[in-house]
Amino acid sequence: MTRKTKKDDTAESSAIRRADPFFERETQKYAAPLPSREYIRQILAREGVPMQFDALVRALDIRDDESEFFERRLRAMLHDGQLVRNRRNAWLLPDKADLISGRVEGHSDGFGFLLRDDGGDDIFLDARAMREVLHGDRVIVRVAGTDRRGRPEGKIVEVLERANTRIVGRVLDEHGVRIVAPEDKRLTQDILIAAGGRRAGLGQVVTVELIGQPSRTARPVGRIVEVLGNYADPGMEIEIALRKHELPFAFSPEARAQTRKLPDGVRKKDRAGREDITALPLVTIDGETARDFDDAVYCERRGRGWRLVVAIADVSHYVGAGSALDRDARERGNSVYFPRRVIPMLPEKLSNGLCSLNPQVERLCMAADMNVSARGEIEEYRFYPAVMFSHARLTYNQVAAALYERDADAAPGELLPCLQELDRLFRALLKARARRGAIDFETVETRMEFDDQGKIARIVPETRNDAHRLIEECMLAANVCASDFLQNNDHPALYRIHEGPTPERLDKLRGFLAEFGLALGGGDKPTARDYAALLDKARARPDAQLLQTVMLRSLRQAVYSPDNVGHFGLAYDAYTHFTSPIRRYPDLLIHRAIKAVLAGGRYDPGAWEATGMACSATERRADEATRDVVAWLKCYYMRDRIGEIFSGSVSAVVPFGLFVALDDIFIEGLVHISDLGSDYFHFDEARHELAGERTHVRYRLSDRVRVELVRADLETSKIDFRLAGSEACPSARARGETPEPGKRRGKRRG
Repeated sequence: MTRKTKKDDTAESSAIRRADPFFERETQKYAAPLPSREYIRQILAREGVPMQFDALVRALDIRDDESEFFERRLRAMLHDGQLVRNRRNAWLLPDKADLISGRVEGHSDGFGFLLRDDGGDDIFLDARAMREVLHGDRVIVRVAGTDRRGRPEGKIVEVLERANTRIVGRVLDEHGVRIVAPEDKRLTQDILIAAGGRRAGLGQVVTVELIGQPSRTARPVGRIVEVLGNYADPGMEIEIALRKHELPFAFSPEARAQTRKLPDGVRKKDRAGREDITALPLVTIDGETARDFDDAVYCERRGRGWRLVVAIADVSHYVGAGSALDRDARERGNSVYFPRRVIPMLPEKLSNGLCSLNPQVERLCMAADMNVSARGEIEEYRFYPAVMFSHARLTYNQVAAALYERDADAAPGELLPCLQELDRLFRALLKARARRGAIDFETVETRMEFDDQGKIARIVPETRNDAHRLIEECMLAANVCASDFLQNNDHPALYRIHEGPTPERLDKLRGFLAEFGLALGGGDKPTARDYAALLDKARARPDAQLLQTVMLRSLRQAVYSPDNVGHFGLAYDAYTHFTSPIRRYPDLLIHRAIKAVLAGGRYDPGAWEATGMACSATERRADEATRDVVAWLKCYYMRDRIGEIFSGSVSAVVPFGLFVALDDIFIEGLVHISDLGSDYFHFDEARHELAGERTHVRYRLSDRVRVELVRADLETSKIDFRLAGSEACPSARARGETPEPGKRRGKRRG
């Protein structure tokens, strides 16, 4: 009998691994390659039965030192829907068992949908199925037929992961039983209050910790762990949003301890290895209410062009990779700007102090030093760590007054030459932007003004002047240099990518434009220049706002990714975020990467792709939380105006009605389809309209209407209108149509 040697083991292992169809690809990607995802699925398919982890390890000859990494790969495949795991912890292929994994999306009416991991069509979950899960849970379902609309309907087989541990809501009485009604209306099950928690009065807002998840036979059970106060208390809307969206708002003890050890200013040892640019008259230019100053600028004439210096706060000097402050910043992802309150990414000592480029104090910075031609093209640039001194804190309005209104008192006289060169540079950059074909959508920003009780007194438009655009162009230039620098040095980065329209969106856009006698150039792959050219044609038209809105909605959302596909809207081949490391985590990563290259090394934050997805997710989370707060405040503002008549424009058309944005007060609400009149109205997604079957009355995006406010519901943050007569009938007139005699558009009929 021949004993098998270690050499034989190695040979057999090699043979098993080399049977992987993607062995070479994995070898090129990883120094110690694991079996590819495709090979793992192939082995499971060959075995034909669910396999325990140990059985998979043996089948794929996973070594002991690889076991942990192999399990991570399986979990990643589980997350992506390529594998599922049953109640016995065995791994199997979803399609073999006719099982589908995904995340539950709840609906306020009690039903829900499964958002599939494989990207397939959503699966409907009826109210009975939703009894055993909550919004956000990850589950496995089996398709068990179709609903009455023909959609696939699922039955829950297994709950893979519970998404909710703490829920914010209001204490209510249900037939003598205390419950908490969640503020997130996608969580449709009320929570039974268990004994032993904090005591709260009826109507108070609380946080409950779930001690019992829902099941087919039981409702969720929670213990009150925090009493926030009464529903209408000033600032309560923000407290609710923080907990509803799970926004971190308290720094960890470790991060606070690290912050306390930081100096109050620049020390002598901090200057080592840095250029001294304190004599350069750099200035910050921001809004009136800004408190964290990421960037300062300086410009001087150089030949026929300019030298532009953009100095950015060197957050990476104080927030080391992997430190407690870094972990907290990564979890937050970005600062969140609510009306009247900011949840910063970094503690105040850093965000408003040590890292903020405050006036008349030295600060550490990373400088992007650029030579820009007379045509607005960046000819040379370099990055370097420096020590700077901000000579003034200016506002956009001050700069605009000094440059365009010739107000001698708006800015210090010694800074005026620099500001004037900045303006000349800005004009050159603007022309380069036009030549590049970047899209320039015109949007209206608003600002809320509050009374002494913390409620909205009025909503006013925020006017963007050329000083805003001046700084924006300077920041774009620095960001482009950052991406170019890392690309040229073959260093991975998180790019800010913005893809063009999908084929489906493009087809719908072209069909819509054809009705107006317009066409988008570029064939199957239009560029930003094609969009910009069409926008220029549309600007003088009375329906310009409609056309711009539809064009904007045809584009995809910008995200962070290590895979550079360019920025469609800005017409850049490569673009990163470098200029706001105080308030955006991706910018901090870019700073570390640039520093690593300057030092002759490389920076690795872990999985770049996963980091990009996490940063994109925290950005969306912040946007959703901010929208919630703004919607509640607007509801509160409108609740005393029930019955008033307003003029506005249709801002969105959906299958269940029209959203109308009111003039002057910048508030949006819904006219439900049932309030459009006694007719069957059909939704046309491509045309962005609701059309009456019998009357042929059509309501289209941007139509002018008059509405009456009928409801402002604080519980749902929803505002409802009903039509009070239309100001015009553009959609009907454009087609030579006239409403039936005696049945004016928008008037209730029948």
